[in-house]
Amino acid sequence: MDVSATLARILRDLPNGSGSGLLGGDPVECADVLGVDGIAVSLGTNDVLTELVWSTPGRSNALDDVQCTVGEGPALDAYRHCTLVAVPDLEHADPHRWPAFLPEAQRLGVQALFCFPLHLGAVCLGAFTAQRTVPGPLSPAQMNDALILAAAITSALIRDSRQRTSFAQAEPHTELHRAAVHQATGMISVQAGVLLPEALTILRAHAYRTERPLLATAEAVVARRLHFRENRDGTSTPSGNRD
Repeated sequence: MDVSATLARILRDLPNGSGSGLLGGDPVECADVLGVDGIAVSLGTNDVLTELVWSTPGRSNALDDVQCTVGEGPALDAYRHCTLVAVPDLEHADPHRWPAFLPEAQRLGVQALFCFPLHLGAVCLGAFTAQRTVPGPLSPAQMNDALILAAAITSALIRDSRQRTSFAQAEPHTELHRAAVHQATGMISVQAGVLLPEALTILRAHAYRTERPLLATAEAVVARRLHFRENRDGTSTPSGNRD
């Protein structure tokens, strides 16, 4: 593979997200050019990574969902602190830094993570994550390419700030990876009489406590199989016919 030519094509295609998409190009090709097993781009708002907008399928999606569920992880730190977070060997990471995230990442087979803030100055829009199933650092050339990609992704997001905001705030016309999560958060907000950030915390806590994926938990709320009207820990409704 001609890395320079492929990288140039990825950079050219990034701003060309069309329809309900936000970024153009092929994320699998992006992972290949960086020499990693997967990548993910997530947007943030209110100190939380709210929506996955570009990723390789499978492990990267699951890894992003884990961080959203447990509320901790390298990508969240990269976004919240607007700094690069590189963990070339998760087995030797400080177990106290991400106590809930690390076991889940290892269960998914992720051994190395490199998370780049998508920022312009002190303003951070989200995080770009590259993951590997084997430990080891990125080479200097790979790190340089990743930094170039992170800057290009940031530029593409800034260029279409209106659409970026639509994704980050989960507006109805966007095709969202976590559409059910956003819908469930709104329902819990009404059921429990709390603001949206606390409603999301309730949803995440239930998913973590019951060891279910966040999306599956959200889908149960949307289908009215789970509600939080009388009990903030959640009450199951098998028939799914309650309002």
